[in-house]
Amino acid sequence: MALMSATREAERHVELALKCLEEGRALANKDPVQASEKLYKAAEEAVKALALHFGLSDILGKVEKRGRWTVTELEDAVEAIAEKVGDWFRSSWDTAWVLHVWGFHEAKLDAKAVKLRAPSVEKMVEEAERLLKGRRPLR
Repeated sequence: MALMSATREAERHVELALKCLEEGRALANKDPVQASEKLYKAAEEAVKALALHFGLSDILGKVEKRGRWTVTELEDAVEAIAEKVGDWFRSSWDTAWVLHVWGFHEAKLDAKAVKLRAPSVEKMVEEAERLLKGRRPLR
């Protein structure tokens, strides 16, 4: 993948992450199930953006070959990204996964539980946006 197209694709993932983050926050009180999924999607898009930003070619090659991301590639990307930006990234991903499984699929999280987890996702999205703008990692 050409550098310019990878950069543009990463930017698109960040744009989608920001949109999902905003939608998730807005839905938290009204519909915690949908809020959970929007917040998870924001985290997922941040992971994809940072995988492109850091040029995780082994992971991106698998995604390109398969034609989609799987949980395995997402997890591998999270581990690689955490090595570069800090362990907080892995913990934030785990929080997003709780939103995905317990908030969306199982519908067991209420508005308070979703809102308590939202800042972890916000930090992931903010880090992706920050790094794409050429700033240093938060650590």
